Amino acid sequence: MKSIKSLAVVLLLTISTIVLIGWYPSEKKSDLKSNQNVIVLLKFKAQPKKGVFAVSEFIKLLENVKEEPNFVSIKLHVDPKDNTSILLYEEWKDLSYYNNEHMNTSHLKEFMENSINFLAGPPEITFWKVKNVFK
Repeated sequence: MKSIKSLAVVLLLTISTIVLIGWYPSEKKSDLKSNQNVIVLLKFKAQPKKGVFAVSEFIKLLENVKEEPNFVSIKLHVDPKDNTSILLYEEWKDLSYYNNEHMNTSHLKEFMENSINFLAGPPEITFWKVKNVFK
């Protein structure tokens, strides 16, 4: 008898969850599937005395990246006090494209393989959503 009651509780909770998910307000759903571009920040550290070389390799890579579908823009930043600290500010139309097709392009794979010669390790990557724009 206890197992029937337990099964009934689990079934009731499952049905309640399904109903609540389906009832979730549509404006909240649209927030989750925004057509807004995605911002990707990548922080790199070049090996000592290889900052200038790393920047030249990034420039070569970005010449190919800018031809990809869903590419909007990339800004390459270098810390003026430490040329081994490099930041890419990227804007893409589609996060799924970025995480899948972009990451599997031959030019990016080649860059990653060669980067062991000038980067200190993998980048710190964060994804951002624009909240407000002030001009």
